[in-house]
Amino acid sequence: MKNQWSCNNCGYVFTAEEVPNTCPSCKQKCTFVNVTCYTPDCGGPESGNIDPRLVQGSKPSNKTS
Repeated sequence: MKNQWSCNNCGYVFTAEEVPNTCPSCKQKCTFVNVTCYTPDCGGPESGNIDPRLVQGSKPSNKTS
């Protein structure tokens, strides 16, 4: 299952099964937070939505890895 990940450095949000070694946006080695929606409030995991409570200042992308 692909998850939504947010870079802790630049806030970039992307879809991938696993986190990469470097952020696709800022190209830095970063920590990534899983921001996939797992609650009915934002549509559940099948929706492909992010959980807005977990993301602050993100730069969403439709790009997949």
